Amino acid sequence: MARSRELKFRAVTSLQRHVVNPLARRSKSQILLETTGRTSGLPRRTPVGGRRVGQEFWLVSEYGDKSQYIRNIRADPRVRVHIEGRWYDGVAHPLPEDDARARLRTLPRYNSTVVRAVGTNLLSVRVDLAG
Repeated sequence: MARSRELKFRAVTSLQRHVVNPLARRSKSQILLETTGRTSGLPRRTPVGGRRVGQEFWLVSEYGDKSQYIRNIRADPRVRVHIEGRWYDGVAHPLPEDDARARLRTLPRYNSTVVRAVGTNLLSVRVDLAG
């Protein structure tokens, strides 16, 4: 079981890293999460699905602490989120106590379906947006 989860993780992340994410980053409508690389210190932009609710932005990571952007957030929670053509500064909070499956039901359907299908360790993340 653990071996099949690891193979699934490697296959999906490779596809995302080399095909899906480069294409998605070019889309004007794609939401982007920008973290600071924990080793390089460089900005890292990851296409994500989620929803803004007031001054919060919610998303669910499909791989939890194995996701590179979650590892970056743990090192430095200051992030930026690109929503509808505008960048927002924020502070990200991984919330392992939040019910990620229930959270997915409140987020955009297409992305939530993909996250549920490929995810192996769901983790809710709340970004508190500044102004």
